[in-house]
Amino acid sequence: LALACELVGRAYGSGRKVVVRMPDEASAQVLDRMLWTHERLTFIPHVLQDSPLAGETPIVIASAADTSAAVGKPLWPHTDMLFNLAPDLPPAYPDFKLVVEIVSQREADKLPARARWTQYRERGLTLKAFDAELRVAL
Repeated sequence: LALACELVGRAYGSGRKVVVRMPDEASAQVLDRMLWTHERLTFIPHVLQDSPLAGETPIVIASAADTSAAVGKPLWPHTDMLFNLAPDLPPAYPDFKLVVEIVSQREADKLPARARWTQYRERGLTLKAFDAELRVAL
């Protein structure tokens, strides 16, 4: 989650609009709190997806369980950049200009990430791997 905060802050700083998709509501709440305190002198404007301000706010936090679109309402408030921290393939991911998968070093997280990587590759997407700890492309 610390890496997600860092990357979301960088994306916001470069003018990007971001949706962060978390595994569940509890982890979405944790990330929400972390973004308020990540850097003491930095403000990262963000809301949870169900907020009435989601369409106007550059950073939106969603949970994987909250991805059903209401009739006449788009699934995502904006489609510039998606950070996926959930274990499954995000719905409507092709709508985004950029999708970033953040995967921990735990084997339980790596297995579903490898399955998503395969699905992305089978769909013809251009994929790039990056080691966040070493800060190098793989």
